[in-house]
Amino acid sequence: MKPDVLQLKALSPQLEAGLEAAYTVHRPYRAADPDALIGEVAGKVRAVVTGGDLGVPAELWDRLSALEIVAVHGVGLDKVDLDIATARGVSVTTTPGVLTQDVAELAIGLWLSLSRRMVSADRYVREGRWPRGERLPLARRATGRTVGILGLGQIGRAIADMAAPFAGQIAYHSRRPVEGVPYAYHASPLDLARAVDVLFLVTPGDAGPLVDAAVLKALGPDGLLVNVARGSVVDEAALVAALADGTIAGAGLDVFEDEPNAPAALLAMDNVVLQPHRGSATEEARSAMAALVLENLERHFGR
Repeated sequence: MKPDVLQLKALSPQLEAGLEAAYTVHRPYRAADPDALIGEVAGKVRAVVTGGDLGVPAELWDRLSALEIVAVHGVGLDKVDLDIATARGVSVTTTPGVLTQDVAELAIGLWLSLSRRMVSADRYVREGRWPRGERLPLARRATGRTVGILGLGQIGRAIADMAAPFAGQIAYHSRRPVEGVPYAYHASPLDLARAVDVLFLVTPGDAGPLVDAAVLKALGPDGLLVNVARGSVVDEAALVAALADGTIAGAGLDVFEDEPNAPAALLAMDNVVLQPHRGSATEEARSAMAALVLENLERHFGR
């Protein structure tokens, strides 16, 4: 008998094909009545496959009485209740490492796009404003800026490595100092923001809103914010206000509080670059992530 797996969101064709080959897969997001489908299979589901942005909704835990493993396609665990999982002996796996370079690349791309105003310049050309001689505001040089990284884990270190050829200096804040790195440590997000020109957010989402109005004010009117972590890391209302009134110069955002909904106010702003939570959205990363999810399940079930 194939173990029953509950897949909570659409994932890559490679992963879905692998699941189909080895498991009995139930996909409520495709069903006309998702709740009814879950009710039919809940008692025999042994594994949940989900994304880091979705996790396991709170109401599912009590329904999945046979659950043994949650396999997360991603690295975020803020949407999985680890206390419940531990208490019930449910294993939780992620796909670390294989998406590190890809997320870091996007973070650097957001920074360069903001500094050089690439997105607004693209619109300037597409809208025919160049031949009309309309003024396009000057960009800012990226080279020589002081870069700050909030969360110096695997992705944070990869961003630091990629930023090094551009950055004048690199500094960071984490829950505790990281041994063996050549970067200046700051004791709080506020202290870090005061010291840098560009602030990258790469901290886990369960850390809460570490970037509030005070941190944004400390970053300053020439400062740029790049968030490839979670929308919950930032006070989004304060960020929108800071972008609107010039408290900071711009923001590159791959994540939002209420995905897939970005704040309407951001859509009309020229000092933002917006992405649909796609830091790991490369063929290479998604292929490796799919393989690792399947490997995690295979190890658990001994298949």
